[in-house]
Amino acid sequence: MRHIKIFDTTLRDGEQSPGVALNHAQKLEIAHQLARLGVDIIEAGFAISSPGDFECIQRIAQEVHGPVICSLARLNKADIERAAMALEPAEKRRIHVFTSASKIHLEKMLKKTPEQILDLSREMIQFALQFTDDVEFSAQDVMRADPEFVFQLYAAAIEAGATTINIPDTVGYGAPNEYGRIIRTIHDDVVAGRNVAISTHCHDDLGMATALSLAAVENGATQIECTINGIGERAGNTSLEEVVMAIHTRKDWYHAETRINTRELYRASRLVSRLTGMPVQPNKAIVGDNAFAHESGIHQDGVLKHKDTYEIMNAELVGREAAVMVMGKHSGRAAFRKALSDLGYEFSDEKINALFARFKDLADRKGQIYADDLRALVESRTDVPQTFTLEGFQITSGLNITPVAFIRLATPEGSVEATAHGDGPVAAAFTAISQITGITPELDTYRIQAVTRGSEALGEVSITARYQNMHITGQGVATDVVEASARAWIRVINQIVAGMGKTKVATDAAESL
Repeated sequence: MRHIKIFDTTLRDGEQSPGVALNHAQKLEIAHQLARLGVDIIEAGFAISSPGDFECIQRIAQEVHGPVICSLARLNKADIERAAMALEPAEKRRIHVFTSASKIHLEKMLKKTPEQILDLSREMIQFALQFTDDVEFSAQDVMRADPEFVFQLYAAAIEAGATTINIPDTVGYGAPNEYGRIIRTIHDDVVAGRNVAISTHCHDDLGMATALSLAAVENGATQIECTINGIGERAGNTSLEEVVMAIHTRKDWYHAETRINTRELYRASRLVSRLTGMPVQPNKAIVGDNAFAHESGIHQDGVLKHKDTYEIMNAELVGREAAVMVMGKHSGRAAFRKALSDLGYEFSDEKINALFARFKDLADRKGQIYADDLRALVESRTDVPQTFTLEGFQITSGLNITPVAFIRLATPEGSVEATAHGDGPVAAAFTAISQITGITPELDTYRIQAVTRGSEALGEVSITARYQNMHITGQGVATDVVEASARAWIRVINQIVAGMGKTKVATDAAESL
């Protein structure tokens, strides 16, 4: 079986999704989950794009072990030197240099001739090799470029010493067979048996990113660049969970395998969705709510008789289910720790104690607690300094009644209370919290979904907000949706106080493959 490397670019290309702004702590949390997932390479960011991106790459390089840590760089010495500095602490490092191949990119964006791009590519690959022996080369927009120039460009990159050549369909233009033929020609005639990896990086503008990446694997590619939940520019990137499970389920066809711990896929999906504020559609393959649900009577009958009738993979294989587990208010700390461990969570005694207090409070209100409830409880935990915490709230709302919220927060000055009106109970709660804290962010998006099924399900609220030049995401879970909303708003404000918002810098460096 060929080993297909998984190059995850959630923290670089994925974070370029409109409306997404991850802070350092959030990016580090995702990076650690990617390491648990078993990805081969983490593209941690674009080092020269901002001081914040540089610092975040450097911290991931210091703290995340296992995968190769990579930074993107354009074909200039300043970019490459900055990437090398950020990656210096990494056990294994890669510099990913890129240019463009299509006529429209060369003329309208780079304003260079093909000959200039060939010379610059050779020079900058050799320069990058001074800092690491692992250099990847990419040329944007291959599928709209002259094929002969594409082959000439990648031949030059290999001669200069590139160890991986990446063939991006930057705008999702290609058809699977067409893209596969390009990869096959590069494999047979350009690489020609040399020890150089062929990588694929596809966008989903026509909904074919996964198909394009798998066509590349069929034709000799040994690396797939992808993101959790398929997030990214415009319609997104190749979905990591889709290509991984396609290769796993159809080993008989692809004759290949990845080294991904598939049981961490669902956890990774939920984490990225929660921290980015980007929901996963219910019918999303592998990780959507309906991916393993059966509504049709014929399907239900078949699955009851034998799961293989309509399920080509096991839900537990992607971490969708753990052993049946029911806990309640009488469960002890040891049982709680064991339940978390069974779900793959390991925490210090201090964090266990904090989570256990929330668990007891939830069990008193909800009764029985299931695996998804525990996941939501853990995922709503906060490592943000708690300047303000919710102590109590009361809502008055109804038909022809102006909603009123009473909020009590623990603050550095002690307990403080406020009452406010609003267009709805959530708006009233937000206003009361802002009155107490003196901070009024501007709400961008508000999303709520049930964590589990039934009338006693936990509600999970995810919001994105702006404050001055910062973009912040906040999450909260509770059986009461107003409480969950209040907790999400308080989390946003605590991040503002702690200076943990992400400043998005718009520069010409913010280019995408």
